[in-house]
Amino acid sequence: MPRFQRNDNFIDKSFTVMADMILKVLPATKKEKEAFAYYRDGMSAQADGEYAEALDNYFEALKLEDDPYDRSYVLYNIGLIRTNNGEHEEALKNYLEAIELNPRLPQALNNVAVIYHYRGEQEKEAGNDEAAEALFDQAAQYWKTAIRMAPNNYIEAQNWLKTTGRSQMDVYF
Repeated sequence: MPRFQRNDNFIDKSFTVMADMILKVLPATKKEKEAFAYYRDGMSAQADGEYAEALDNYFEALKLEDDPYDRSYVLYNIGLIRTNNGEHEEALKNYLEAIELNPRLPQALNNVAVIYHYRGEQEKEAGNDEAAEALFDQAAQYWKTAIRMAPNNYIEAQNWLKTTGRSQMDVYF
């Protein structure tokens, strides 16, 4: 049974009904509609914590989806799941590919920075200060770009950038 037929969550059901109505009215090809259905089912599964099912749906959506903008969001969501599963290297690849397709995706830029920062902390704990600083610098670059796009977001990153001397930008609004 397809996920949209068995979802017990009212909000998810409402989203599914609205998405199906929009899909019927939008001038889209059968392939585009099918890609969206997989993406929608992936989001629903992800929200329920069913990550394997979500990944299956996202990978099917990627096979069908040609639009770079839409593909970027599918890849971003795959990255979220992989990050949650501790697969940071694979998640990083997904986020970077999403950014390549859609450079105006601050949440993906933020997540890349978080992974680089995490790796920097690991290197620092291991006593590899030079490697740690290089990773922190990479994190800083991604955070600065994300903050320029979404200045009211990523307050902790803004504070970290200032306290570590990696940024003098003042973007508080």
